[in-house]
Amino acid sequence: MDTGDAQTRRARQARETRSQIVSAAGRLMVRDGYVATSISAIAAEANVAVQTIYNSVGAKAELLAAILERVAEQADAPELVSASMRKRIDDARNASEIIRILSAWCAVVNERTAGILRVVNEAAVIDPDVAEFARRQDVTRLLGYGEVSTALRTRRGLRTGLSDHEGAAAIWAVGHPQVYRTLVLEVGWSVTAYREWLEKTLHGSLL
Repeated sequence: MDTGDAQTRRARQARETRSQIVSAAGRLMVRDGYVATSISAIAAEANVAVQTIYNSVGAKAELLAAILERVAEQADAPELVSASMRKRIDDARNASEIIRILSAWCAVVNERTAGILRVVNEAAVIDPDVAEFARRQDVTRLLGYGEVSTALRTRRGLRTGLSDHEGAAAIWAVGHPQVYRTLVLEVGWSVTAYREWLEKTLHGSLL
């Protein structure tokens, strides 16, 4: 057999094994919680050896990161700072349309990630690695919103006296996943009601 073919086959098998592990970890963590989900349980669910998990993905904190990465990489995932999202914002006719795009994005992403982010919050209390991961996620989100704030300013839409940093902070606070979890999952709002509220609130805060 050609060496190149063998290497290609091994690489494909490694990707499939990793995908199997991440899927299993996601199912168990969302169902049972971070603390109750052991590496051995994930190994049994994925039908692999425990060491394979460490070799392929890593410890539980790395598994959480891989689960969130998978969510973001779904074919229809509307990534805020991706080329496609930047183009949509650039093509927006005015600042109000940018707010509508952003509100729809927040609603979709918060709905999609609510389950695993609940696990992240639980894990951050007891695992310093996960706490650091959550902190980095918050900072990354804030920096991404800075791009939106700048885009609003270029459309003469950002309120006079509001800096780009302040605009980004307002978007971050209102669109934070915890706000979604409280309003939709705990209070019982519909996703549509949440999205409409988000658009009105961001419009009032920024424009």
